[in-house]
Formats: sequence, C-alpha cells, structure tokens
Amino acid sequence: MKKKTFAKILSTMMIATCLTACQGGNTPEQAPAAASATPTEATQNGNAELEGTLVFALWDNVSIELFESMDLEGRFQKLYPKANIEFEKLKDDSEYWNAMKVRASANQLPDIMYNKTFTLSRFQDYLLDLSTTEAVKNNNIAEGYRLNGKILGIPEKMTCEYVYYWKDMFKEAQVEVPTTWTQFEEVAKKLQAYYGSSNPNFSAIAIGGKDEWPTYPFVEFMPALISGNGQNWNTMSTQDEPFAEGTDIYKAYQKIHSLFQSGAFGKDPLGIGNDQATALFAQQQSAILASGGWALANIKEGANSIDNLGTFYLPVRDSESEPFRTITQGDSFLSVTSSSKNPELAKAFVEFYFSDAWYPDYINAITDDNTMKTVTKEKDPVLAEADTLQPNKELVMYDGGGDNFTALVSATTFDYKKLGAEMLIKGYDLNSTLAELNAKWKAARQSLNIQ
Repeated sequence: MKKKTFAKILSTMMIATCLTACQGGNTPEQAPAAASATPTEATQNGNAELEGTLVFALWDNVSIELFESMDLEGRFQKLYPKANIEFEKLKDDSEYWNAMKVRASANQLPDIMYNKTFTLSRFQDYLLDLSTTEAVKNNNIAEGYRLNGKILGIPEKMTCEYVYYWKDMFKEAQVEVPTTWTQFEEVAKKLQAYYGSSNPNFSAIAIGGKDEWPTYPFVEFMPALISGNGQNWNTMSTQDEPFAEGTDIYKAYQKIHSLFQSGAFGKDPLGIGNDQATALFAQQQSAILASGGWALANIKEGANSIDNLGTFYLPVRDSESEPFRTITQGDSFLSVTSSSKNPELAKAFVEFYFSDAWYPDYINAITDDNTMKTVTKEKDPVLAEADTLQPNKELVMYDGGGDNFTALVSATTFDYKKLGAEMLIKGYDLNSTLAELNAKWKAARQSLNIQ
C-alpha cells in the first residue's frame, strides 16, 4: 500500500468568511479497524482500470486522522488499485475558503473538495453535477440542496441542535420540559430563581457570551424555525427591510431579547467563554445548555455522571397547536470539481465513499448523524431523548446563506452572533438596532444592485 501524502498549503492571505454554526469540531469515537468490506453494486460496476492521483482538499484534523487510521486510501485501492489519494491539509476553514476561491479563478481546484451549504452556490460554476450517482439516489437529504437543477455536493453527515438539561435539577425545581417558547422562558426564570437564591454564580442557561458565537442556537436558527424557511437568509437578501416588525427575524429577535434580558443567564453571561460555560454546565452550575450534538463529548468529559443528563429540542412555537420545528443541516458536502484531471475516477471515489465499503464504518466513528438510506446509525441515548419527546417534529433544512447574503452582511456589518451577545447587555435597545439595520440593508441592496 502506498504511503499517504499530507501536503500542507500555506496561505498568506486571510479573509473574513461566513462561518457555520458549529464552531467545535467533530469528536471521534473509537475508530474501527480497517475492515475488508464487500463493495456495493455501484462500486462493483465501476471501471477498476481507472488510474491516477486524486487530490482531496480539507482542513479538519479529525477527518485527516480518521482517514489515516481507517485507511481510506487503502480501502479505495482494493477497488481501484491504480489510484492514489493525496490529501491537501489547510490550516483552518478561513484559509481553506480563501485558497479555494483563488484556485477556482485559476482553474486549479483539487479533484475533490468539501463544501458547506453556503459555499455550494459560491463554487457552482466549478463543480460537476452528481445527480445521476448512486450516492445521491441513496442520500436522505441531498435533494434538498439541489441548485439550479443540479446536485453539486453530497452531504456526508447532518447535524442537529439540542437543548441539554439536568433532569434532577428540573425535578427539584418542579419544572417540566417546555414545548412552547413561553414555557421555555418561564422554566428558565423559575430555575434561576430557585437555584440562584442560594448560589449567586448560578445561571439557569449556560452560554459563553464572551465568545459571541455560542449565541447561534438562538440568533442564527430561530428565524428559520419560526417561518419553517431554511432559506431565510437568502429570502432576506430579496427584501429591503427584513428587520421590520412582523418579519420572521423581528419576531425571533424579540423573543430572544426578552429571554436574554430575563436574568436567566446569570450575573455575567459575557464574562465567560464557551469552554467555561460548558464546564460549568457539566458540573451542574447551570441547568440548561443549548448547543449541537458535538457538545455531548465535552459534557461527558466534564461531568461526574451523565445519569441525569437529557435533551430536548428548542421550542420556538407560540402554542402546542402549531407544528414543532427543529433545525437540521447537511454538512461536509463532497464535491467533484471541473478542474479535475480525472473526473471519472473522482466520481468513482464519491460512489465508493458513500458505499458500504467505507461509509458505515466512517459515520459510526463520528458523532454526527447519518445521511444515507442504506445505513442505520443509532443515536447516542442522550441525544435520542429529544426525538422521543417530539416524534412528529418537522425538520427545517437550514441553508447558511448565499453570496448575496454574504455581500449584504459585509456591507451592513450585520453579525447575528455579535448581536446575540449584545442582547445579553442589560437594557440593550434592540429596536433601535433593528431600525438601523433596516436602513443599512436597503441602502446596501441598492448600492450592490441585489434584486
């Protein structure tokens, strides 16, 4: 077996990019040994004589380690013995997107690249259509990200958002798991009053406001949850006053502002970052933590016991007669670029990646949810509790916003995570901010000629 090559590209240009909600990386579970899997029909029907070197660019250290420990290249070579895979490891996602942008304009993209929901449109002119692949046919959510009739990337995983809570603390304070926003706010206030009376450092809801981004479960996702429109940021790009009274973002931010001003986040929510907030929750110095599935590993690590740890989905609806919605989003979209010198081999790699020769072992080695119809993955029991509580939930397929949204954000300096942190400031005037954003947004749409 050929030795894997890990080439590191150093970039001198650093640009600000639109980051996705989950700032923490995936936490690998124990990786299975490289097994001799039976190829699926899709890979069996491939041309084993295809040869060449595929360049696969990525930035995630966890993926690199798993690809190496699980022998991704060696398992692919069992089907395509004349093929090699060269991994290009970039420092972080900011450097990655900057490098891909530069290389796209020079027609020098790697054969295979990862995309996010918000970058598929950015690179759509440089990606091959994968609609006819078996991998797409067997993917649960790929169709939801079709762009101009084409599927330009296949999501290898999907992520969900949870509200972690301590059952014993809820029981002692005599509160129940909420199913509406009003109930959620009332539960938070009751918990704060009950435990805060004897512990001045207690916060009903843990949040690392100092880092700003931990406000994302509220400020990023709630507008989409209220409307059921996972494309809400793109919809905003077509509106002159998206922050006006009555809009989805206005409704969401009024709710968030009320909660953030309620005192349920303790005396100094802006004084600690995410790591400290998670650690305090793990030690039951807080009763609630809103975060992604990836946070579970950190909670387990910091907790003395998780016997009383549970989850539910963030309730944003006004009444129980309304549908209960929760966010999900595809992540790590595997794409084949038009720059590829070996497009057929690259497509064969994609088919292999999502076949039973690789995908089941890989998806079971990480904490994220499976996207393939052909694979069954059981959730961690703690995360599965949220599904038990809301078996009829509606999934909102979240899109992080396209290039028009990104351009408007840059022109108006609208940063929902920063705004979320500002809402934690006592007495913060949200309405003035929304009015100012409306004026900036309208002017930016005109100056940028965004229709």
